[in-house]
Amino acid sequence: MNPVLPDLNTNGFVSLLESAVRMLPGLEKFSRTNNISYLYTSDALDWTIFILYFGLLFILAIYGAYRLRITYLFLRYHQFRPQPKAYFDEDNLPHVTVQLPLFNEMYVVERLLAACAALDYPKDKLEIQVLDDSTDETRAIAKAAVERYAAQGLDMVYLHRTNRAGFKAGALSEGLKVAKGQFILIFDADFQPKPDCIRKMIHYFTEPRVGVVQFRWSHLNADYNLLTRVQSVMLDGHFVIEHTARHRSGGFFNFNGTAGMWRREAIVWSGGWQADTLAEDTDLSYRAQLLGWKFVYVLDEDVPAELPVDINAFKVQQRRWAKGYTQVAMKILPRLGGLNLPLHAKIETFFHLSGNLIYPLMIVFHLLHLPVLIVRYNQGLFHLMLLDVPFLLLSIFSVTSYYFISLKELYGSRWENLLLIYLAMSIGVGISISNAKAVLEALLGIQSGFVRTPKYAIDGKTKERSWQQKKYRRTMGWLPLLEIGMTLYFVLTIAYAIHSEIWGVLPFLSIFVLGYGYVGVASLLNGLGVKKSSSLPGGHQLSPVTD
Repeated sequence: MNPVLPDLNTNGFVSLLESAVRMLPGLEKFSRTNNISYLYTSDALDWTIFILYFGLLFILAIYGAYRLRITYLFLRYHQFRPQPKAYFDEDNLPHVTVQLPLFNEMYVVERLLAACAALDYPKDKLEIQVLDDSTDETRAIAKAAVERYAAQGLDMVYLHRTNRAGFKAGALSEGLKVAKGQFILIFDADFQPKPDCIRKMIHYFTEPRVGVVQFRWSHLNADYNLLTRVQSVMLDGHFVIEHTARHRSGGFFNFNGTAGMWRREAIVWSGGWQADTLAEDTDLSYRAQLLGWKFVYVLDEDVPAELPVDINAFKVQQRRWAKGYTQVAMKILPRLGGLNLPLHAKIETFFHLSGNLIYPLMIVFHLLHLPVLIVRYNQGLFHLMLLDVPFLLLSIFSVTSYYFISLKELYGSRWENLLLIYLAMSIGVGISISNAKAVLEALLGIQSGFVRTPKYAIDGKTKERSWQQKKYRRTMGWLPLLEIGMTLYFVLTIAYAIHSEIWGVLPFLSIFVLGYGYVGVASLLNGLGVKKSSSLPGGHQLSPVTD
């Protein structure tokens, strides 16, 4: 006698869940007979799921192996410290222009200008350009501050555009046309440069081939909340491990858009700032290095900056970077084959620029976890774990070692680092839907504006929460609902694993529940009370992120 559809008790619910994997091949027969066995008959579907799962796992493992290679290069070369080849005489220091691109930065602009006014460099060799595209009160605040510092003898000028053509790239390009300096130092509004930073950068340019000197980002408010602590871990990994490894092993790395100095000649020869991507800094970096300009990264010198304190601002930033990098990859990678570069340089460039392409693959991979568990449990295919466990361990070990070594380099060995790494991995998973959407937009050629990251002048001296009532806060549209949906999906996956006594996968699955759950719920909560649009001076509108 054929088994009939079970009652909806616990066992029956799990049986139905298992049957969903095979619903299509036997759906018609099941509808006529109510025989659940027809819903579980397709071996072809089993192997389709496994082939897709292992294919994606293999691709992700390749990028994990690349991360391990970067970590190895850091360990191999981290003792080497770059030093200037020579030093400029005090009387012959070159002229430097500091460019400060702004767009609606009313809470941080005075802090930025005060820090730049305190830079230790001869006044007759220093120009400070305030490149303001703002449409709100920032204009009046910045203009008044510039007039005040100019009256004190500083060569500080205020340049305001009535449109945002080219966004940040356009502002930098317009400023460059009238800049006095041979060297261009750039700071975003959330940075607070130290007084001696120009003197520590400038002497690397005694070597004629040096086109860029980049300093490490440090953090004004890393301990403000859980999110800022996790962000500091993520950024420290990039600036400690990746930049150091690429630079000291002779590879290409990118200027990060701020806290770095350009030789003006390198900008011009490389085609200038171009606004066809959202990562104009990375785009220009690769165009310059492909022409032979040398970049220098100085790990031991840092410029503090403010980290986003709310999840929606963080997601806006990460999405812009993901989309921008993908656009640069589409622009630069097709040219690699015809260039006279060593093979290792081409491989390094490919992995560096294509890293965000894995986000859409990650979403599919995540969705396959429950079907793979169900098929394994019912078909007795757990011996296939001998194939995927090594790949999963490789991926986890590559991320763990990457972050652990960077944290050890800056702060020493602490057990709490392991918890921070776990949280960083979780939140990295949680933002994958938002980043995947950004990558797909880039691949499909969907254009979008340069959405700035809100800043609220929060540093390490305060835990105040008044930013929650300030302007610039954003909602994230429907994306948090998908993230919460993924949370529930992985709760269901964990429930199935517990019911089936598949205990070994629970620590791994907890990363997904925590990551998607935190990002989704926090996005909704931080969006509460945010108006859908706020009027700004001049009739402009500040709209929420709804995509």
